[in-house]
Amino acid sequence: MPDAPLTCLDLWCKAGSSSEQKGEEGLAHFLEHMVFKGSSQMEAGEFDRKIEALGGSSNAATGFDDVHFHVLVPPTAARAALDLLLNLVLTPALRSEAYAMERDVVLEEIAQYRDQPDDQVLQQLLEACCEDHPYGRAILGFEASLKISTPEQMREFHSRRYRGPNCCLAIAGAIPIGLEEILNNSRLAELNHQTMEDIDPAISPTLSFQKGRREIQVPRLESTRLLMTWPMPPASNQEMVMGADLATTLLAEGRRSRLVHHLREELQIVESIDMDVTVLEQGSLVLLEACCNEKQLDRVEKEIHHLLQTSLESTPKNQEIERASQLVSNGLCFSLEAPSQVAGLAGNQALWNRPQSLLAPLDHLPAWTPTRLLEQMLPLLQPERSFTLVARPMEAGE
Repeated sequence: MPDAPLTCLDLWCKAGSSSEQKGEEGLAHFLEHMVFKGSSQMEAGEFDRKIEALGGSSNAATGFDDVHFHVLVPPTAARAALDLLLNLVLTPALRSEAYAMERDVVLEEIAQYRDQPDDQVLQQLLEACCEDHPYGRAILGFEASLKISTPEQMREFHSRRYRGPNCCLAIAGAIPIGLEEILNNSRLAELNHQTMEDIDPAISPTLSFQKGRREIQVPRLESTRLLMTWPMPPASNQEMVMGADLATTLLAEGRRSRLVHHLREELQIVESIDMDVTVLEQGSLVLLEACCNEKQLDRVEKEIHHLLQTSLESTPKNQEIERASQLVSNGLCFSLEAPSQVAGLAGNQALWNRPQSLLAPLDHLPAWTPTRLLEQMLPLLQPERSFTLVARPMEAGE
């Protein structure tokens, strides 16, 4: 991105919460915190001060499948920033005193998460449909596991996951002069000497989805929720993922989509309704969420079921497909305007062995003709294939 005024360095690792073994629940996210508490060459807070002194900023995020750490700096500071980033992430100090203090921070974060009604509704849905798979467990983990965890246990997790082919660096924006020389003289060269045989294999099974239905009451929930979720192929099956994105856009994105137009614009029985694809490495998920008055719940569910079922009776109109394709294309294009966005997508694709043009996923859209969408995708989004969760506000005193 030659016109970009900044350079983004984004280090990715296959060390998300699904990499945790029994007893390690929450360690991946906790490690993200601990990385910023000092390294072999830096004290706690020193990394942030040095990056800010270079005119940059930093951040990190832990997901189910991976974790990444990125810095955004002027291109002239890229060499110094890369050395700081690699030292921070690859050689964390994990000092005992900092460990005990930061564990309290993470435990408080778990308490705050449990205090958010909307978050708890989604978590209960994932627990129900994913059962014993790590995707059904909050990324923050379990309090019990974290309370008995030790720096030594975290050090073993780091050694097992932050290695060789498990890691990937993406650089986007204004590419610094002499990049190859910078990389060859960095700690990345040490990672290149590790082979796949050195790396801990994937430990999580392929997602086994459970169909069913559950109703719950949730304190302080502002309105009744109807959630439905369906299994989809993993991220590696990009053609099916794009087909799911197209179908969910056709059904529930924008006023002209089928569900939004019928339930919100015509019948006016929902406050909101949306449908999204969560792309995951061991099995993706489609999630539908409708918010409504409790008195309208039964009708809302009935109308959703009816619309999904009748979607199989006729081929989608060409203008529907064109509209949905344009929205999907726009969504990807607009998500690639900043160096951090570009580095994030490029890093994720390379980490999971899908190096390609950033807009390559859009090449799969033309294959999803109206007939194919009717025959191969819409049947996957039928009520009987879903897990449904109804969440009602808990009345005062219950």
